[in-house]
Amino acid sequence: MANNESWAKIFNDYDILSHNFDESPYELSAQNIKTACQNFTEVNKKEVRVLCKQDTRSDRPQVFIDNDLFLLPIKNGNYIIVKGEGYVDIPPITSEIKEYNSKLDFKLDTSEIGNSEMQHLDFAYASSLIRTFMNDESLVLTIRGRKYTPAFSFNVGNQTIETQSVQTEVDAGYEGRDKIVLIEAKNSTTNNTIIRQLFYPYKQWKLHTQKDVFLLFFEKRGEVFNIWQYGFTNENDYNSIQLIKSERYRIIGHNL
Repeated sequence: MANNESWAKIFNDYDILSHNFDESPYELSAQNIKTACQNFTEVNKKEVRVLCKQDTRSDRPQVFIDNDLFLLPIKNGNYIIVKGEGYVDIPPITSEIKEYNSKLDFKLDTSEIGNSEMQHLDFAYASSLIRTFMNDESLVLTIRGRKYTPAFSFNVGNQTIETQSVQTEVDAGYEGRDKIVLIEAKNSTTNNTIIRQLFYPYKQWKLHTQKDVFLLFFEKRGEVFNIWQYGFTNENDYNSIQLIKSERYRIIGHNL
């Protein structure tokens, strides 16, 4: 991985492996990262945003993998290195593909231009597939893009993490009469994802509304729309995530 060299230098410069991760995470600032990597010339070896993007287990630098570590943002420009399981599996859906009749009575020409995760998600919503999966005809699109969280705390193992004003992004969020549905969408086969991408928006909207908050992971694989629903058995426990249900659909009618 291209950033192995950068993270090896960061760990060496700050003697990070001497830290007792069983007692507490190790806090690291964006400025710390910039200082350690200032002499690298390649952007992917010194750009903080690139170095800190570790969305899957395999995206982690080798020093993280070897020491059972993962990275979390705790506020703008500040991160912590945490020991434990930071990721959740996205298992293959083996149930029978359901044929789903689009609720649209006309063809969406624009949905056939391009091949992006947002495009496929928007088509699934326009066809009422999201409403059908959630069994809620009242859902309407109300959330999209980047927002900053209020302060909140949570646990990873026996350690309490404090965060404030962390930037989050959901691919789409829908509000109904009694629920909020947040979606993380991908456009390629994903085997696992960092729990943070579901957990931080979940905590954020739990603080903003009294409605129940639901989490979906969405992928279009070929002509099949895959949807997984996740939840947390303890809203303050990062590792209490569990898969609730999953389905896969082929949209028939005015489909892509």
